[in-house]
This record gives sequence, structure tokens and C-alpha cells, in this order.
Amino acid sequence: MKSLASPPCLRLIPTAHRQLNSRQSSSACYIHGGSSVNKSNNLSFSSSTSGFASPLAVEKELRSSFVQTAAVRHVTGSLIRGEGLRFAIVVARFNEVVTKLLLEGAIETFKKYSVREEDIEVIWVPGSFEIGVVAQNLGKSGKFHAVLCIGAVIRGDTTHYDAVANSAASGVLSASINSGVPCIFGVLTCENMDQALNRSGGKAGNKGAETALTALEMASLFEHHLK
Repeated sequence: MKSLASPPCLRLIPTAHRQLNSRQSSSACYIHGGSSVNKSNNLSFSSSTSGFASPLAVEKELRSSFVQTAAVRHVTGSLIRGEGLRFAIVVARFNEVVTKLLLEGAIETFKKYSVREEDIEVIWVPGSFEIGVVAQNLGKSGKFHAVLCIGAVIRGDTTHYDAVANSAASGVLSASINSGVPCIFGVLTCENMDQALNRSGGKAGNKGAETALTALEMASLFEHHLK
């Protein structure tokens, strides 16, 4: 019986390096069983492992070939044009020692960016769970360019924390989607009171101020670019 010979090895020999920004393709010679076939290819390969280009190098090469043109329009909100923008701030009364500080940080930031006091309206609700429905109502009213949602949920001994934190987050998201007005999530979800105080004017900054900056940018984006 005729023995079966193992198939000849396939070797890939480079003949040219890839040329970017050129319409001329390089060619690679495939040698199989002693016969050679020329095929057009845009990448250069090597038969040895060390000859292959790393994924990072390929990605870098591809990115460098991207040509930016004046036709590409980049749109972003402005933090300079705060005049004339109106904001509602929904604040949870629960953990008021924290939420008051967050509110102060938000209002101070608005003033720094030329938002008038008469263009800011503060609405208090019992807790973070109630923020979503009020934010949605304010968004649909057509009176405001953005709604800030400020609260503080601190973990206790039961799973109540998880229910309130998740409901607050989904409620604010739903309010934004359903009203078509940016509703900015500024509810702290912390393990203890120290974490909350650190994020309401302590060593970790004031998240109320950060929420106001986000609201300014989103309000400007919607008002000047997405109408």
C-alpha cells in the first residue's frame, strides 16, 4: 500500500512592506510545494514568529493613516455661555447635612459661570427615591434647560441602601430620556458618612459643583447645537 507523505510546509516570504497613503499594493510570494504564486497583499509577513507586527503597532499604523478633514464637525457644550440658561435643582432632604453642602457647591459653580440667581430654582423632596418623578415633571415643563438631581444614600445594616441607590439612578435616567431634557445624576452613594462628607466639600471635592458643571455643558449642548 502506498504510504501517505505529509503535506509540504507552507512558508510565507515577505517581498515588500506595507505602504500607507498609497494606492499601490505590495506583493507577497507564497511558496507551496516548490511552486510559487504571487498574490496582492497590503500587509507584510514573515515566516518567523519575531517577524509578525504586534497588534499595538498595527493599530498605531492604522490610526496614523486616518486623515482629519475640515468636513468633520465636532460639537461640544460650552462652559462659557451660561447666561440665559435656566436650571432646576432637585434636592433630597434625607441626609440633609450632606445634601445642603452639595447644593451650595452647585449654586456657587453656577454663579461663577454667569448663571443668574433668578434662573435657578431649588425643589426639595423627602429622599433620593423621590427625585426621579419630580425631575421628569420639571423637564417636561419646558421651563428649564437642565435639571440637577442631588441626594445622598449611605449604606446601613440592611439592603435598603441598594434598593434606593438603584432606584435613584434609574429614576434620573428615565426622567432624562422621557422629558428630553438633561437630568444630571448628583446622588452620592457612599459606605459611610465620612465618605459622603469628603465628597461634599471635603478632601475629595464637592460633587455638587461637578454636577453643576455637567449640567452647564449639557444645557449648552442642547440649546446651541441639538435643537
